[in-house]
Amino acid sequence: MAFNPFIFVVLTVSLFPSITLSRTLLSETTTHTDLDVSASLQRAQAVLNFDPQTLQPLDQQQQQLEEEVQTLTYPNASYFSVQLHPREKLYKTSHKDYKTLVLSRLERDTARVNSLTTKLQLALHGVKKSDLQPLETELQPEDLSTPIVSGVSQGSGEYFSRIGVGKPSKPFYMVLDTGSDVNWLQCQPCSDCYQQSDPIFNPSDSVSYNPLSCTSSQCSLLDVSACRSNKCLYQVSYGDGSFTVGDFVTETLSFGNSGSINTVALGCGHDNEGLFVGAAGLLGLGGGPLSLTSQTKASSFSYCLVDRDSGRSSTLEFNSAPPADSVTTNLLKNSKLDTFYYVGLAGMSVGGRAVSIPTSLFQLDASGNGGIIVDSGTAITRLQTQAYNALRDAFVKLTQHLPSTSGVALFDTCYDLSSQTSVKVPTVSFQFSDGKSLQLPAKNYLIPVDSSGTFCFAFAPTTSSLSIVGNVQQQGTRVSFDLANSKVAFSSNKC
Repeated sequence: MAFNPFIFVVLTVSLFPSITLSRTLLSETTTHTDLDVSASLQRAQAVLNFDPQTLQPLDQQQQQLEEEVQTLTYPNASYFSVQLHPREKLYKTSHKDYKTLVLSRLERDTARVNSLTTKLQLALHGVKKSDLQPLETELQPEDLSTPIVSGVSQGSGEYFSRIGVGKPSKPFYMVLDTGSDVNWLQCQPCSDCYQQSDPIFNPSDSVSYNPLSCTSSQCSLLDVSACRSNKCLYQVSYGDGSFTVGDFVTETLSFGNSGSINTVALGCGHDNEGLFVGAAGLLGLGGGPLSLTSQTKASSFSYCLVDRDSGRSSTLEFNSAPPADSVTTNLLKNSKLDTFYYVGLAGMSVGGRAVSIPTSLFQLDASGNGGIIVDSGTAITRLQTQAYNALRDAFVKLTQHLPSTSGVALFDTCYDLSSQTSVKVPTVSFQFSDGKSLQLPAKNYLIPVDSSGTFCFAFAPTTSSLSIVGNVQQQGTRVSFDLANSKVAFSSNKC
């Protein structure tokens, strides 16, 4: 089964190695900025040669982080955090050149976007997932080694964290996903389990393992459930036909020395079909009632996506205040689907000037259509075709000095910068509905797609009414979701 990309819990990453948000989150004051072509190409080459075996073991890194956290004082006693790692800390890419790596990532990203839009359409039209049947797709051996092979189509499979499960606690790599709600991991006995880095969780080894009854409130919140001997069964299906099936239970989750949380509802999957490659399961960080954030009654959570090829890590934090220099805007909810995190976007600007885009293209209407979400699993920002065309045309108009070249995959605006070491490019900013703006650095929207100097404008059109702010544009920024006050904050260089 071909699984789509999703996210690994300790956020540290992004699909493309050359991205970080600008140091200044300012109102529109500058018209151009510098793109360091040489540095971007060096990072592109480095990701091919990166060997995770040369890094300090992740468990040791996690212990160091916990020791550092213990020396800090937080006003909120419920604060806890876990480390976020890029996929490359677990797996060395098998791709021999950077372009094939990029094409693989873009293919996975397209599957991710299709899954999110399908999920929304099902909610808007009242279609039950139980009415759908998983599609049989042949698993190709080469898919198992691609760096963007993921778990479910609910994310990019780029972000993971070490989470303890059960009592006594045993550590597992778990994928993090803001685009889904149900937490789950593979469990013994397996009828069909994929290969993972850790031993598969054995419920009989945990004294806190507790199956949920069919009449439990948690069971009633599942989209698809069944009953066997008064025990609740769950199924989570994804847009490409991938799925996980098993017992719905409660367990204790531990976050290093930050503490533990009892009776978290999660799926204990005995039949898990798809390309998870290493991760034991998934932590859902969406806005639905079964997500980790909802079950723990977290007032906020935040993550920071560092360049995936940097070899560095960041943190996923709960109940911490956003940095003081954050650009803050409204966090909106869709009454038809509570999973996604919508933001109030009014428009875009290029070169310091607002692009002529009807604000209605970014607005969430009463029927649940439209709007734009912030998603950690989607790589490339998707805009409705009319909005994308206007943004692209404004950018092309101000880049006449750069030699253009043919498009690559979903990118239709590309440049040959092979003879350049640094170039001036127009600024690109998000304009929020409350008048604030977020200016991106050049490497967050003009990215290399090969090792020879082809750079492409990292936005793409979508025919869906749903627009998505992808992680390429988020890299280098701490994104804080203030759930209690319905705000989302962006702060650069806080990884």
